[in-house]
Amino acid sequence: MLNSVKQYFEFDKFKTSFRTETFAGLTAFLAMSYILSVNPAILGNTGMDKGAVFTATVLSAAFACFVMGVFARYPIVLAPAMGMNALFTYGTVIALDIPWQTAIAGIFVSGIIFFLLSVTGVREKVIRAVPADMKYAVTAALGFFICFIGLRNAGIITDNQATLVQLGDLTEPTVMLALAGLTLTVFLIARGVKLAVFLGVLLTTLVGIAVGLNPVPEGVVSAPPSLAPTFGAAISHLPNVFTMEMLVVIITFLFIDFFDAVGTIIGVCNGIGVVDKKGNIPNVRSALFADASGTVVGSVLGTSSITSYSESAVAVGSGGRTGFTSLVTAGCMLIALFFYPLIAVFTTVSTSPALIAVGVFMASSMAKIDWTKMEYKIPAFFTIIITILSYSLVDGIAFGFTLYPISMIAQGRAREVSTTMYVLCGIFMMYYFFL
Repeated sequence: MLNSVKQYFEFDKFKTSFRTETFAGLTAFLAMSYILSVNPAILGNTGMDKGAVFTATVLSAAFACFVMGVFARYPIVLAPAMGMNALFTYGTVIALDIPWQTAIAGIFVSGIIFFLLSVTGVREKVIRAVPADMKYAVTAALGFFICFIGLRNAGIITDNQATLVQLGDLTEPTVMLALAGLTLTVFLIARGVKLAVFLGVLLTTLVGIAVGLNPVPEGVVSAPPSLAPTFGAAISHLPNVFTMEMLVVIITFLFIDFFDAVGTIIGVCNGIGVVDKKGNIPNVRSALFADASGTVVGSVLGTSSITSYSESAVAVGSGGRTGFTSLVTAGCMLIALFFYPLIAVFTTVSTSPALIAVGVFMASSMAKIDWTKMEYKIPAFFTIIITILSYSLVDGIAFGFTLYPISMIAQGRAREVSTTMYVLCGIFMMYYFFL
């Protein structure tokens, strides 16, 4: 049995072992385990049952990691996407006043489209249709948006009737807790600690419990929370997604899903040395299949989109080279299913350092934009600034993807714009100006 597993995952080819792969999978789980508390905390703001979201998070992550490990055989771990959960909650349900049941149905529809595009190979072609600079702009915009949400959740930034926003009261106990957690997280990141985000959330929560700002756990082990409050809502509310507003939301979900995992997959595959000289990745379609199928399953269970985690690099750094690493992470997820009482003590304040840190990482992609070229400078800038000021990534993308073709046409380069970009531009203009 063990020999069959070694042969299937090609341990000898990658010069690895069960011990190394197991340690790598466990390390990757620890590095990404903050999602088990952060995701329920964020999605819970929509009115979704936090216990059900926790169970959905665990099961969908375990499923996606299993698919990645068995079929793609890469040491890539997956879970509900940081950023997408914030977009789902704050940019869709709250900002657009869309019921969470309708929004999760939108995730399901985008997941089905995503799945079909992934298994047919269309995904790779569409990825190439959108200019790289616009991809970087969307990633940066989402990073700033997430960071802003984290600052608001922490109370570091608050409302102001005259200026819209202002610096919060830094002497408030909850704000001081968030600042302490943020300082610690930044320090650990700067020191190169692999589990910086996880440790930042954990230690902030422990301090919060000690000073009475976080609830005391009511136990350690329990039966998994029921999925009943969220299970199947994505299916039963499908009729509600056939509106122009939801079409724009679904396109936004789909777009982010499209590009969210690509960088991680490329980086991990480079790290284990399987990318050829032309940049081709063996079995890449199976890798793309994992997050697409995970999104479909996750939406039915009751969580936002699934993606490949950048923490996969921690697995590679720990010696992980094969899909067995992902299987170990999947197993760890299933074990965590029985420790919900411990997860329930995490609050939006104690998890805000994770949002801010992830936002910083994502916003750094802004440096890759070619700011010397007007056709990228204008749409990229408006993608970012409108996202922040409108509190909506949907609106940011709409501005950017409308201004890009216009900028190219103004320079007499209309033929260089892909049909995909014209279609997206047309959809956004119809939504904002004609409907």
